[in-house]
Amino acid sequence: MTEGSIQKKIIMFAVPMFLGNLFQQMYNAVDSLIVGNFVGSNALAAVSSAGNLIFMVIGFFNGISIGAGVVIARYVGARDDKKTETAVHTTVALGLIFSVIMTIIGVASAPTVLKLMSTPKAVLQESIVYFQVYFAGSVGFIMYNTFVGILQAAGDSKHPLYYLMISSVINVVLDLVLIAGMGRGVEAAAFATAISQLFSALLCMIRLMKVKASYRFVPNKIKLNRDMVKKIIKYGLPSGLQNSIMSLSNVVIQSYINSYGEQAMAGIGAYTKVEGFAFIPVTSFTMAITTFVSQNIGAREYERTKKGVKFGMICTLVSAQALGILLFIFAGPSVKLFDSTPSVIEFGVQRAHIVCLFFFLCAYTHFMSSVLRGMGRPIAPMMVFLLCWCVTRILFLTICDLFVHTIYTTYWVYPITWILSSTVLFLYYKKVAVKSLDIM
Repeated sequence: MTEGSIQKKIIMFAVPMFLGNLFQQMYNAVDSLIVGNFVGSNALAAVSSAGNLIFMVIGFFNGISIGAGVVIARYVGARDDKKTETAVHTTVALGLIFSVIMTIIGVASAPTVLKLMSTPKAVLQESIVYFQVYFAGSVGFIMYNTFVGILQAAGDSKHPLYYLMISSVINVVLDLVLIAGMGRGVEAAAFATAISQLFSALLCMIRLMKVKASYRFVPNKIKLNRDMVKKIIKYGLPSGLQNSIMSLSNVVIQSYINSYGEQAMAGIGAYTKVEGFAFIPVTSFTMAITTFVSQNIGAREYERTKKGVKFGMICTLVSAQALGILLFIFAGPSVKLFDSTPSVIEFGVQRAHIVCLFFFLCAYTHFMSSVLRGMGRPIAPMMVFLLCWCVTRILFLTICDLFVHTIYTTYWVYPITWILSSTVLFLYYKKVAVKSLDIM
């Protein structure tokens, strides 16, 4: 990504990632579609409630993978084969360690945390089962993200797409067989996702073992390098905390939503699944820009870096808002795909009609955070997410609840904090970060 047309490089890298993220989103969406239609609203509410908690727990470890990707991309851009090899095998070692930690934490903490989230008794047991089965397969999704992070850092976004397409088909087939065919419940949805992710991780690992390049994976070279661990933690820890902070705020909001009952949980949960598809272009361009920025800074191509940021920003904001408008218009039919209960649909539409028109602000926040991570400045976006998305959201909901108990506060908290975070990141990038490229 350090040579040739900037626009072509970014788009050609982002398109496979877009398709990959599309299939990734299908994991949760298919689970919810089949659970909502074949098991019922309570089961859909259980999957939705557990989902936010799952993202909070895995977000930290995925952030570490992002940090590892930044380090690897920097060495790839600098053509430093020895350090690239060391970074790759240290990253895999960390992934295996995190898999064990994730399994223990996820399975053990499920009952306590879900109760703290005010999960209704009617769906509590199903939520616990879904959460525990999902995390029993932690090695699959952690190692998948680890291997994909290595491939993407090296500029390969096509092979992860192919493997994800295959595993998505496996996930759908298992869901249909176990839930629609055999009448199993939410535990089958979690099991299907865990198995399909494990399969995609194995495919990625085989690819890395076959490549003839510095980022090739050799199992007997797995080893923790102390200096490399420090660098990965330096870039990854803020990203991991940022992901956890973002997810924590959603868990807090979910606890407020839970207090309005199973119908609200199911409706907003269904909308969230649809919203995930609308944000796929944002995720694709932000992941592409992190690799682009990191590789080009490693190659000391600073002017090229700035041009790439401008182009990526335009693509991200335009695509996000265009899809936001479409979701605003088709919110009702979209939610109905998951659950045809009128009250469930109403909750989902209410949420859509408030947040969809502000998608460009959320997209800008994620994009600038990715740019700063690629530049080696992960602390600033972490602090923005902590203060603007976590602290502000909790304070807003707590204060509002003292005066009026309405679910609309859980809707408006998103655009309000998006405005705040995008403003802060805009000022930081213009006054601090972009100037650093001029003096490097």
